[in-house]
Amino acid sequence: MELDDVLSRAHARGEEGDWEGMAELLYEHAEDFDDEPAFHCWLGVAERELGLDGMAYERFRHSLALNPEDPYVLAMAGNGVAAFDDPDAEQALRTAALLGPEVSLTHLLYGAYLAREGLFDEAVRELTRARELDPDEPQGAYELGVAHALAGRMEMAADALGDAVSLEPDSAWNRVVFGLVLLEGQRWEEALGELMEGAVLEPDDVEAQLAAGLAAAASGREESGLEMLERARFRALDEDQEVIMTVEERIDAGADSARALLVEEMAPDMLRRRLAERP
Repeated sequence: MELDDVLSRAHARGEEGDWEGMAELLYEHAEDFDDEPAFHCWLGVAERELGLDGMAYERFRHSLALNPEDPYVLAMAGNGVAAFDDPDAEQALRTAALLGPEVSLTHLLYGAYLAREGLFDEAVRELTRARELDPDEPQGAYELGVAHALAGRMEMAADALGDAVSLEPDSAWNRVVFGLVLLEGQRWEEALGELMEGAVLEPDDVEAQLAAGLAAAASGREESGLEMLERARFRALDEDQEVIMTVEERIDAGADSARALLVEEMAPDMLRRRLAERP
């Protein structure tokens, strides 16, 4: 089979969420395309989705070592090694944006990298370009919001994140981050709505359930707060028990206590960690 045929079949499996099937197909042809950077890049994507982070990192490294000229491959592989703070990530992502000036993905991933490195103005420039090229892509709007939030520009962050939620209403992650940014701006009712919706969309996100519960209790909706607490308790792991007890105590103590825990401790920490997550 030709490389394009193999990758096309692999992509189809990946789009269906069949990452194991994608990886197995690519493993079958590993010897045939050992010198192809695109092959190693997409195998790295499959391995990363399967939780094989170390193997994925080596795949992305090998892909870059083969000197790819395809901006998509450079962007994906560069983003893959960026997750490991690899110093080669910056050059790969910058080159991808230069080689693919009309490719939204290259600007998106380069901008996302720059934002996490603290280069906010450069990040916003790249992410704005990504949005111009593909205004209907929710990830571009989300990453622009992240860049503004990391720079402390919360109103601009809220605008961009609101666009991301509008473009992808079923994204629990985007809604929770949007809600946390709204909290920073003391937009309580809007924040509560986004946190609640995000928690409902992703019931396995125990932290989101707890944040929504505290927000509800802080807004005088104790019954809703306790409901979210029980949702969290249902899926909690052993390491979650201490924070669940603390949240329960604060909800029982009243709205002011719930608000203090959320605003002073939980929400800032959640936002910091979630903004640091790379695409």
